[in-house]
Amino acid sequence: MKKSALWAFMLMLVMALFLAACNSDTTTTKKAGEKDKEEPASTTTEAKEGGVVTFGTDQAPEGVFDPAYAGSIVDSYIQNFSMDGIYDVNDDLEYVPNIAKWDISEDKLTYTFTFEKGVKWHNGEELTVDDWVFALETLADPAYDGERYNYAENIKGAKAKKEGKADSIEGIEVVDPYTVKITFEEVKINNLENIWQYPMPKKHYEGIAIKDLGESKQVRENPVGLGPFKVKKVVDGEYSELERFDDYWKGKPQLDGVIVKVIDPSLAAGAFQNGEIDIMDIRPQSVKELSALDNVRIEETPGVSYSYIGLRFGHRDKAALTNVADFDKFKSKELRQALLYAINRPAMIDAFLEGKAEVANTVIPRTFWIAAEESELNQYEFNQDKAKELLKSAGYVDKDGDGFVEDPQGQPFKISFGHYAGPAAFEGRSQAIIQAWNDIGVKTELATGTLIEFNLYNEMKNNDDAALEAFFGSWSTGADPDPSGLWANDAEWNYGRWVDAENKRLLKEGLSEKAFEKEYRKNVYVEWQKYFNEEMPALPLWENLDLYGINNRLQGVHINAVGFQTDVHKWHVAE
Repeated sequence: MKKSALWAFMLMLVMALFLAACNSDTTTTKKAGEKDKEEPASTTTEAKEGGVVTFGTDQAPEGVFDPAYAGSIVDSYIQNFSMDGIYDVNDDLEYVPNIAKWDISEDKLTYTFTFEKGVKWHNGEELTVDDWVFALETLADPAYDGERYNYAENIKGAKAKKEGKADSIEGIEVVDPYTVKITFEEVKINNLENIWQYPMPKKHYEGIAIKDLGESKQVRENPVGLGPFKVKKVVDGEYSELERFDDYWKGKPQLDGVIVKVIDPSLAAGAFQNGEIDIMDIRPQSVKELSALDNVRIEETPGVSYSYIGLRFGHRDKAALTNVADFDKFKSKELRQALLYAINRPAMIDAFLEGKAEVANTVIPRTFWIAAEESELNQYEFNQDKAKELLKSAGYVDKDGDGFVEDPQGQPFKISFGHYAGPAAFEGRSQAIIQAWNDIGVKTELATGTLIEFNLYNEMKNNDDAALEAFFGSWSTGADPDPSGLWANDAEWNYGRWVDAENKRLLKEGLSEKAFEKEYRKNVYVEWQKYFNEEMPALPLWENLDLYGINNRLQGVHINAVGFQTDVHKWHVAE
């Protein structure tokens, strides 16, 4: 899924998620990579058809089964088993045809998509372009309350529909049931990557008002997808059971089904050992214990995810779909830089990630061809004295002798820092950040006084909750290196609401017609990274290694930088 995509989404995901991104906190975008990981040789086992495997996750899903409304990475995992999109992402982070192929007009404005024939929804209906058009029209509908409009906004006429000035999107022309032309507002090198790729089952949603669709039973209880597995049963907070879809268009899946089960990560080793789970996106703290098990292999790969600290600059005007910079706490560049100098990132990676990450000074992961060289970036190596010097130069000094600085106007200065709940390491790293800032005289307290439940935390970010002046986040960026979806001035997932003229100029230039020349595009994005690295509108912490534990009985899993769910219909068990 585009993470951004999540994971598009996850994204973004991200992400977060957040998604991603997280989360990736919330991003729901895919991940991709450079090469396959070798699987252990097996001379005594044979693949067999059938069997059920269990995917473990340490966060409960929100229970949203249509990608257009999902905000959690766990929901995206389920959707990747049950849904297919227009395109896919290969190991080289290239977009390739999946349920549709495309041709591009000479002026690069119109894309003609031709759909595969005979692709069936889980309810037996055949997929046609009307289902995809319905999805795009839904995202641009004024009543749509999800977070994916940005995946339709570049289509000619989408803005007019979103503003209630048109009944349909002008740039969509249905040629026949399997062919549709999409015309964009302007030439951009990533128009393809930024168009929504998931059709919606139009007949399944018939009669439901767009304003009610996200909360409908069809989205949350009785979903219909296109993927190799269909949702059979959901037990809130515990597990989701998926069963094989025999009429899957790429061929009958080899497994009978997949269970997505919520697992306490501290119990992962025991769950693998007794066969309770077969595959899990694991945390660094689990690697050593799982490596000692004979029936488990560990896969790790550089991914497209990173963690950062967001800083609040304003709020989102949801009606106007714009970000408004009206919160001045972090307007000082020297203050922002000081906050990063104060954090001992290598020590945190060792303490809380078992060394399974690399310090990041940009929000473009090294996996991407546009990543700036470290020699071109300020390194912000841990230096409390440097941090204190920057604070003093910006007018943040301790005037009352209590050990904490006042702001340049002499008023008390305090940061409310938020972090979501999870494994024990989350408590440790949140306290490490708070202590680092307190150590340089910037009084910092934990927002709400405690770690915040994951889904509530995402809602607070979405709604610009005043308690989250600074906040921990993670994104899985997806395969498109363009950072606009997360950092553009009016991006919905720009949770800090950073608005900056130079940011706008550079990101626009990186998508311009000139950017079809690869070297030109890279140079623009390197310039953007250097600008971001100097301005520090958010504080990059580290790039994460993607880590997976896999039971040796599960074979056919393809791991790359955008995830583990490529061709899940080929997964099989060997006994």
